[in-house]
Amino acid sequence: MEEMEVEKEEAQNSKGDFQTQLEESLKEFNAPQAGQLVEGVVVQITNDYVYVDIGDKSEGLIPAEEFAGDLPKEGDKVQALLTGHNSSGPVLSKKKADSKRYLKEVQQAYKDKTPVTGTIAKVVKSGYEVDLGVDRMAFLPISQADAEKVDKPESLLGTKSKFYIERLYSDNKLNPVVNRRKFLEEEINEKRDAFFGSVQIGDTVKGTVKSFTSFGAFIDLGGFDGLRHINDMSWGHVARPKDFVKKGQEIELKVIRLDPEDKRINLSLKHFSEDPWVHFEEKYHVNDIVKGKVTKLTEFGAFVELEKGIEGLVHISEFSWTKKINKPGDMVGVGDEVEVMILGYDIQAGRVSLGLKQTQENPWDSIAERYAAGTKVKGKVVKVTNIGAFIALEDGIDGFLHADDISWTKKVKHPGSELSVGQEIDVVVLECNPDDHKIKVGIKQLTDDPWKAFANEYKPGSTLEGEITSITEFGLFVKAPNGIEGLVNKANLSDDKEVPFEEAVTKYKVGDKINVYVVDVNTEKEKVAFSVREFKRKQQRDEISQYMSNNDDDGDGAYTLGDLLNTKKND
Repeated sequence: MEEMEVEKEEAQNSKGDFQTQLEESLKEFNAPQAGQLVEGVVVQITNDYVYVDIGDKSEGLIPAEEFAGDLPKEGDKVQALLTGHNSSGPVLSKKKADSKRYLKEVQQAYKDKTPVTGTIAKVVKSGYEVDLGVDRMAFLPISQADAEKVDKPESLLGTKSKFYIERLYSDNKLNPVVNRRKFLEEEINEKRDAFFGSVQIGDTVKGTVKSFTSFGAFIDLGGFDGLRHINDMSWGHVARPKDFVKKGQEIELKVIRLDPEDKRINLSLKHFSEDPWVHFEEKYHVNDIVKGKVTKLTEFGAFVELEKGIEGLVHISEFSWTKKINKPGDMVGVGDEVEVMILGYDIQAGRVSLGLKQTQENPWDSIAERYAAGTKVKGKVVKVTNIGAFIALEDGIDGFLHADDISWTKKVKHPGSELSVGQEIDVVVLECNPDDHKIKVGIKQLTDDPWKAFANEYKPGSTLEGEITSITEFGLFVKAPNGIEGLVNKANLSDDKEVPFEEAVTKYKVGDKINVYVVDVNTEKEKVAFSVREFKRKQQRDEISQYMSNNDDDGDGAYTLGDLLNTKKND
C-alpha cells in the first residue's frame, strides 16, 4: 500500500512539473518580442524610471524623461515599444511608441483626408513649423496658415488647431506639409450654412466689429463675416464707419439681407429705429428756415443735422452772398448751431440741400441804390492783378478798377506800380450791375478829362513845345505842357525823305525840348499824333507869309518866292 501511495504521489508531482513547464513554455512563447508595441500597467514610479508590468518575467522600465514631466500614476495603463531586454528586464520606450503610432495615424489621416491636431511653434521662411507632437514637425506655408491674409506672422505663434496633411514625403523622407486654411474655411462654411438655415431677415444677431473699409465695417458673426454698409449705420449722413463703432466692439444688428448663393449677409444698425425720412414732408418744406447743428466739414461744404438721422448739405456756394469762401471752416465749425434755409430735398436718396446765405438779406438787391454810377466813395485795395485791382467798398462788396481807369495821361502797364494792397483810395462808380454782381470804378474820373481840354486848346494844325519822354523804333513820344503824351511817327520826324529814321533820330535824346505840329487828336482813344516835319513846313509857310506881308507894306510887288529862297540860302 505504501509503495502504491508513493508511486501515486510521484506521478502527481511529475504531472505538476510538466504542467508548470508547459505554462512556462507557453508564457515564453507569448512573451512580447523586441520591436513590438505593448500595453502595461504602471506598478512603480521613481525619479528615473516608470515600472510597467507587461506580463513578462519582470517589469519593464520606461525613462521618466520620456513622459515630458506628465508622469502617470500607479495603476494607469501606458503603451510603449519593447526595444529589448537587459539584466534588469524588458527595456521599453514610450517616445518610440508614440512616434510609431503617430506615423500610422498621420498616414491614415493623409489617406482618409482627415485633419490632425498641432500647434504653430515657429516662424520660418515662407511659413511656420507646426508641432504635431512626439517631436514631429510639419511645414505650414503662410498662404495656408489662415482663412485671411496674415499681416503679422508672429500673431499665430502658439495657436493650437486642426490641419490637413497636403504632403507626407519629399526626397524619400518624412517631411509633412500641412494646410490650416482649408480646415478653417470648411469650418466657416459649416457655421455660415447653419446661420442661413436658422436666421431670417429682420432677426437680431450679435457680432464683433472685425475690420473697416471705406464703404462699411465687417462683423464677425462667429467665424464668418457679415457686412454693415456705411449707408446702414445711420439714417443720417455717415462719413466714417469708425465714428459709429470701434474695432473689437460687440454689437447687436438687424439682418436686412441674406444671399446664400453669394454667401452675403447684410446687417444694419439704423433699422432698430424708425426711418425719420418717413415724416420729413410733415415737418419741413422748401424755403423753411430751420435750426441745425454742424456735424462735419468738407472741402465742398458743411453737413448740418436737422434732427437725429436727417442731415443736409450746405454747399460752399451757399455760404455768402458777397464773400468768396475758400474753406467752410472760415465760416462755421463742427458743433455750431446755425440757421439754414431748405432749398430742396430728395427723400428717396435721403438728401437735403441747405443754404446759409438765404437766411440773410442779399446786399446785391439794394446795391444799385448805394452805388449808382457817378457816386464817389472811399475804398481799400484788397487785390492787385495784371489788368487792374479790386477795391473793397464794404464788407463783401468789391469794385474793379481797370488799369486804364487809373490815370488820364499815364500809361499804366502794371497796376502794382501805382497801387498796393491795404491802400485807401478815392474812386468813383463807373458802372453797377447787380445781376452780374459787378461794380466798376475809376480813379481818373475824379478829375476832368485833360484830353478834352487839350483838344480844345490844341486843334489840329496848332504847334507846341514838348519834352521827349521816350525813343522807340517807330518814333518819339513827346509830352505836352499839360501832361498829354503824343507820338511823332518816324515818318514825320524828318522833312527830307532821303534821310532814314535811324539817322534822323540820332539828333534827339530823352529830355530834349522839341517843337511839334499837332496832326490829330482822338479824345475817345486818348491818342494824339505830332509831327516835326509838318512843324518845319508850317514854319516855312509862316515865314513866307511874313515876307509877303512885309513886301506889300513896302509897295514893291517885284519881291518873289525865289527872292525869299535866295535870301534863306544866303542866310
